[in-house]
Amino acid sequence: MPKTGKNGQPKKSELPETLKKSDRKAQDTFAQTYDSAMEEYDDEQRAHQVAYAALKHTHEKVGDHWQEKEDYGPSDQRSEEGGRNSSKPTAGGVDANASKEHLYEQAQELGIEGRSDMTKDELVDALRKESQKRTGKKG
Repeated sequence: MPKTGKNGQPKKSELPETLKKSDRKAQDTFAQTYDSAMEEYDDEQRAHQVAYAALKHTHEKVGDHWQEKEDYGPSDQRSEEGGRNSSKPTAGGVDANASKEHLYEQAQELGIEGRSDMTKDELVDALRKESQKRTGKKG
């Protein structure tokens, strides 16, 4: 089902819950990319993957929503290496390429305990797990 209406605006009823709580740019990026990918591939799963891959270049997942990133670019090694063709794990929307300080600030915002003793990789993992907990998703 298309994620944008005839007016080109995202259909909120068709967006994932995390995007309903996100800014308009995140919603537009996801919806327009999804619809374009559906036209090209005619495969809902692949369209979702392509739309999230595009979103992860402009936004990062913080808890239960997406926030615009300071710098455009891939969010993790999987994204850098070509997404679905990469053997690297995904960071689940967390911008693993951000600075440790940025990740620490997000962990602080989300109230993640023990953050001051964590390495950068541990912060990424903690942020990913917190996001999953807040959105009710496993993995």
